[in-house]
Order: sequence, then structure tokens, then C-alpha cells
Amino acid sequence: MNFSIFQYISLLVVMLFALSGCIKNDLPYPRITQTITSLSAVGQSRDAYIDSLGLRATIYLEETTDIENVRFDKFTISAGGEADINLLEGTYDLEQPIYVTITRYQSYIWEINAVQNIERYFNVAGQMGTTVIDPAACRVIVYLSENAKLSEVKIDEIKLGPEGITTYEPSLYPGATLDLTHPLRIEVSAHGRTEYWTIYAELVEQTVGTDNVEAWSQVIWAYGSCEADKKGSFQYKESSKDEWLDIDPSWLTQNGGSLSCFIPHLTPTTSYDVRCVAGDEYGNTVIVTTEETEILPDGSFDQWWLKDGKIWCPWNEGGDPYWDTGNTGAATLGQSNVVPTDHTVTGTGQAAELNTKFVGIFGLGKLGAGSIYTGSFKKVDGTNGILDFGRKYSLRPTKLRGYYQYKTADIDYTNSEWTDLKGRPDTCHIYIALTDWTAPYEIRTNPNNRQLFNKDADYVIAYGELLYSGTMEDYEPFEIKLEYRDYFTNPTYIQITCAASKYGDYFTGANGAVLYVDEFTLDYDY
Repeated sequence: MNFSIFQYISLLVVMLFALSGCIKNDLPYPRITQTITSLSAVGQSRDAYIDSLGLRATIYLEETTDIENVRFDKFTISAGGEADINLLEGTYDLEQPIYVTITRYQSYIWEINAVQNIERYFNVAGQMGTTVIDPAACRVIVYLSENAKLSEVKIDEIKLGPEGITTYEPSLYPGATLDLTHPLRIEVSAHGRTEYWTIYAELVEQTVGTDNVEAWSQVIWAYGSCEADKKGSFQYKESSKDEWLDIDPSWLTQNGGSLSCFIPHLTPTTSYDVRCVAGDEYGNTVIVTTEETEILPDGSFDQWWLKDGKIWCPWNEGGDPYWDTGNTGAATLGQSNVVPTDHTVTGTGQAAELNTKFVGIFGLGKLGAGSIYTGSFKKVDGTNGILDFGRKYSLRPTKLRGYYQYKTADIDYTNSEWTDLKGRPDTCHIYIALTDWTAPYEIRTNPNNRQLFNKDADYVIAYGELLYSGTMEDYEPFEIKLEYRDYFTNPTYIQITCAASKYGDYFTGANGAVLYVDEFTLDYDY
């Protein structure tokens, strides 16, 4: 049987189709996490927090923004991904979280929520201590001395809703008189919606009270109450001694009948008695014990060893690491950019030299900003890094002290997000944070699933930073004061980071910028 060339080709095609029906494609789709890369809303108070690992985004709204009608003005996602909702269209009620699904091969469900803090206060003449304001239950409780006349309670100040747009029925204002012999029901309206609040008055026998006392290592914070028209203060003493000491007036803050103070220069692990006073009246005595202090491990940066002949590690070989660097990532394309140096403050030992430089070969690579931090380098992610931030820590220092020297240069490498910085002097960055993490915080520099430290995040208990963009002739001392957002919660982790380029996480900086750091210590006093 003879076949033409056309018949042979036709038969081959039929056979290939038949075979293709028997071939199973077992190759999996690539798993590429889809992220929200930027998000902002009209009327937000600060930048959104994007958690690319937890698939959550939080926006922070000004108190006058209508949380039930939020309009987004920026929403971008990973390249190649598709979102089931375009947040740039319409408005959204963020009293409850909303969810956006982003798909590329697989689907990733993102939770978006809003935080809106509204300052509220309600103070009356002659009140005792601090008013209790409960927004969830829509109630206000004021405390008055037992000889107060409840039928004629004068308002000193009132604000139960957003500034400038809240109205009250009946009309309430500073100077107005209320009858609080019985609970008073009022209407509080804003954004066309009305809440029904109730104002209660309670009489108290004790006119001076020590309400709360919190002891740190060398500082005590005390809170108390007295009649609003009296001058209050605090006294303290070591529990083992008899003489009470008056606090310095500069340590005291009084707002009506509410008092607070800090008491510095104390001895760690020592018992103290604290009480509120007003005139010849004394509040209850509260006994607390100050916490211990701890030395910051290897704050002198004297411990180093060379791994694999090219990776400098800031700890002794075989020792327990406390600090780490990005040298493991930098060494994949070149040499370490954080190295020990004998250029020190004391002229002895070692310090850390942090260099920002392009790392790579034949022009292929990226900018590496020298950094040293409390934590550990986990692994390389392509040409990016994955780090664990933080070391366990439960005390409450007041300052980070140390020495630094910086030489800036003009920024010559930027990514697409920071092109406007090109040509400007680079800036070094040193910061300290105390957090309530339950585990080390994972840092990712890969733009596809980037997660960086956010000083404004809810996990930050206290924070302080130093920024400098000049060139120094020699070491200079620095002092970074920790600003606490929560005076009563012990942290679980401490994070200290030093970087030769502030935007190094975005591979933006100046080739040739150098930062030296040495002799870091923690203070526990003011």
C-alpha cells in the first residue's frame, strides 16, 4: 500500500492527537502569593499597615471621616493578580472588615479593616478623678464628692463625638448646668446618625485617691484623683523607711480632678510606697517593687567571626547570636557590607562598619545597604532577604545611648517607589522599639510579598529613632528617648536597627555611604 507524503503527515497528526489524550499534565501551577502593595483612603490619619504574611490591611481614619462611607483613593496589587473587587469604585462600610480576593493561579483572601480613634471627654465642676466614658455602651460616669449638689452640675468641657461635626440634644456646652439626680439621656449625632447616650453621676466618700501605680526599673508612674478645685500631688518613700518625700512639681500633671506623675531616680528591685495628697488629705497607699535592669548584649560590637571566608558575623564563633546583618544575602553577589573595624570610640576593641554599596558582578546585582539589628537572618529569597526581627525582652528602658559616625553620599540607586530621592544626600537610621510580638517578626524585602517593620503598628509599645544625612569628622554620642504609647504593658521583644541607608529595605541609597556604630547601652532613668 503506497502513501503520499500528505497522507503520512495526516496520519502522524492523528497519532499525536491520540497520544496527547493519554498524557497527564502533572506540573503544578507556580504558587505566587498575591499581595496588596499599596492602599489609602480619603480622610486617613496615617499610612495603612499592610501585613503581607497575614493577608491583612489596616487603614487609620481621621476622627471626622465617616467610617460607614469610606472612599479609597489608592489600591494596587501584585503584578499579574486580579482582584474580585475594585476598591477604587464606590464607598465601603468599614465598621466591620471587608474582604478582597486576589487571584493568580491560586486565590488569596485579604481582610481589610479600619481603625478610628475618636477623642472623647466629659468633665464637670468639682468632680473627683477621671470620667469613665464607655463608647460601646454609650454611657458617661462622673464621680462627685458626697456634698455635691447633683441638681446643678456645671459642665467644664464636653466632646463625645468627632470634632466640629457633633451635635447634642438637649444642647450641651461648657458652662451649661445639668440635673444629674437621675441618669440623663441625651442624643449625640454626627454624619446623619444618632446615638443615645446616658450620663450618670456617682457620689464618693473619699476625696483623695491613689488610683494606679506602675513600677519600671528606675521610674514609677502614679495616677490619682482629688476634687477638681484643689491642688493635688504625690508622695513616695522606700517601704523600709519612715520619711515621705514630696515629688518635684515638674513631675506632676493635673487636669481637673485627675492627677498623674512620674517619679525618677529610683533603685531597681526595691519596694516603694506611693500615695496621692491634696492639702491635708491623703489617699490610700500603694506598694510596688521596681523591676531589675539588664545590660544590652554586646552593645560594644566587639564579637565577630568570619564564616565561609566571606560572611562576617557579629558574634563569637560557636556563641549565641544577639545581633545579625544582611551579610548572608550580600555575600551571594559579593562580599560582606557590614564588617568589624578597629575605628572605635575608645581606641580599643571593635566597632561595626556599615557600608551601602552595589553588590554584584558585571553590572548585575542590586544595592545592598549595610545594616545590623537585633534578630537573625533566616534565608535568601532570590536576591532578597528574609529576616527574623527581635530578641525576647520584658523590661522598660527609657533611652538608647551610643556613638555613631556617618559619611553620606548622594543617592544613586532607587527603585520605582523612591525615584524622587535620586541625587539627594543619603540618610542613616538608628531606631529602637519595644513590641508585644508573640514570636520574632518576619521581615521580607521581596516586593511581591514585602513585609517591613512599621513604627506606627499596633504591636509597638515604645519607639525612638535617630536620622542624620550629613558627614561627620569623628564619632559623636547620641541619645534616643523612647516614647511610650502604653505605660502599663511589659514588652515581649526589643528591636534595635542601624542602617547606613534609611530606604535600604527598598534597595534605595547611595553607593559609598558609611555608618559606624559603637558602645550601645540602655538607660532606665529620666
